[in-house]
Amino acid sequence: MDTGEYGARQNPARRRGRRLLRALLAALITTAVVLPLSAAARPQIPAPAPAQLPPVTRATLPRAYAANRANALEAARMAAAYGATARARAERALAERRLLAFDGRGAGRAIEVLGDLARADRIAVLVPGSDTSLGTYARFRATATALAARLGREAPPGTATAVVAWLGYDTPGTVSTTVLTPDRADQAAPALRDFIRQLHVIAGPSAHVTLLCHSYGSVVCSRAADRLAVDDIALVGSPGTGADDVAALHTTARVWAARGGDDWVAEVPHVRADLFGTTVGFGTDPVDPAFGARVFAAGDGGHSDYFRPGSVSLANLARIVLGEQAEVSGA
Repeated sequence: MDTGEYGARQNPARRRGRRLLRALLAALITTAVVLPLSAAARPQIPAPAPAQLPPVTRATLPRAYAANRANALEAARMAAAYGATARARAERALAERRLLAFDGRGAGRAIEVLGDLARADRIAVLVPGSDTSLGTYARFRATATALAARLGREAPPGTATAVVAWLGYDTPGTVSTTVLTPDRADQAAPALRDFIRQLHVIAGPSAHVTLLCHSYGSVVCSRAADRLAVDDIALVGSPGTGADDVAALHTTARVWAARGGDDWVAEVPHVRADLFGTTVGFGTDPVDPAFGARVFAAGDGGHSDYFRPGSVSLANLARIVLGEQAEVSGA
């Protein structure tokens, strides 16, 4: 028997991985041509420039919330006048919330606080994955509200919690060249580092901060990890981080990882290759023991179910935020 054929039969996972990699590379080439043309034909919804504010402190937090609410309301007015009713509706909803930052230009960015950030002892920062924008923000916010509700029920007496929905970067499209490379994550990492520094100015240096990073957001967190003053980093539904193992992240934080039983990301080949000067893929699977993360149970949910109310994964994520490491199941 041909040894190459025998090897392929003996390694169906490797063969499947190679097929998937070829499909991803084909998608990379196709979208490299198609997407720029379609994007160029799509006009931008008008929006004001972000509010110009000095660095936010605990004392100036209410002023920052007010300025960003006003900016979101103006963005909604401009979007409505342009005829972008869905976008206007999303921005009007944001104008009623606590926004540390808001930018209605392009796909949009927003950083929303749920809870009393100035007095919080335990803070969770959610970093989203692909296809998250002002247009899909309600879906992202639902994950933050589910976590905030769980923390509110389970926090010990005297422990104040806050959740931050950090849409602080231009996320890649799920079907795009950018979702296959670390480029967007590299662009986002400095902004995430700056935000975590600002967070400690507001909440104080002793506040316990946990990063909860979903899907492509796990790539963002990993690219920023070496200079982040956070206590825990949890990677859920991750396609990989671009690092071979936890040690390569150069972080003092505890690193956790989980994947639901029905998450399609399990089928993504965990490879990394340099093609024509571009890195494609993200390498080692974070739930692989070789990566070295603390793997915890996430139940049988799919790629969008990690923050589903009542789920095993949400319970474990809340325990991580609250510092209850011994109670995290599957770890």
